[in-house]
Amino acid sequence: MLQFEAKPERPDPVYAHKLQELIGGAYGEMTVTMQYLFQGWNCRIEGKYKDLIMDTATEEIGHVEMLATMVARLLEGAPATATAEAVKDPVMAAVIGGMDPQQAIVAGGGALPADSNGYPWNGKFIVASGNLLADFRANAAAEAQGRLQTARLYNMTDDPGVKEMLKFNLARDTVHQKQWLRAIEELEADGLETDVAPSALFDEENQEHNHTIWHLSDGPDGNKGGWSTGEDRLDYLMDPKPLGGPGTAPKPDPALYGTYSATQDTVGVVKGKAQEVKNKLS
Repeated sequence: MLQFEAKPERPDPVYAHKLQELIGGAYGEMTVTMQYLFQGWNCRIEGKYKDLIMDTATEEIGHVEMLATMVARLLEGAPATATAEAVKDPVMAAVIGGMDPQQAIVAGGGALPADSNGYPWNGKFIVASGNLLADFRANAAAEAQGRLQTARLYNMTDDPGVKEMLKFNLARDTVHQKQWLRAIEELEADGLETDVAPSALFDEENQEHNHTIWHLSDGPDGNKGGWSTGEDRLDYLMDPKPLGGPGTAPKPDPALYGTYSATQDTVGVVKGKAQEVKNKLS
């Protein structure tokens, strides 16, 4: 049984193409499904955190099923072939032109593990690092992006059945954002993580540069935010200087045929070193 009904009032192959983003897009349901499954399988702590991850992962499988079912129903009755005569009708030409032909050719009139451009879903979309603080922050961001895209798609249809399903999906994306944010707070309350991931190497990191923001754009107002005020403020460096020398790559291997001129390279290095000295003196 579906977690929630996925029944459109009428077929709409063009919208079925758009809805693919919520299945196989970078922030679609396939991504969060696999992200949560691998986070759960990689979790080193049995108990509440792992159980929360796996409960949510299992729900997301159901969301893939709901969306795939909706896509198949939206494609019901869509033309399986397009002849020259058929596309002479402007309405039929528009329908065929807005379809994803792979939904017919590859999936037989159903959903694909791909986004709204037909780009296949990719396992590189997921984050499963083994660090729960880093992972939960990625989860909250993924749910935020997913809800944003769902909201946009909600406004792209007037089909009551599609809207009802998307209302449910919006609600679930809301609660999932909330749960990950609360789980982050609980990790800190349980003493498992701090507000920076990972909670390690603070003494080893460069102490001069762990509290500064570099003003490197033309925008003048970056230092006017709350991050630059108060007791725990970050210092805004309004005129930062480069700390390293020229980023010059070494002479290329002749067998690799990289473009190179020893004379021009030497001139560039000299100019770079002169600028480095100038920066240190200023």
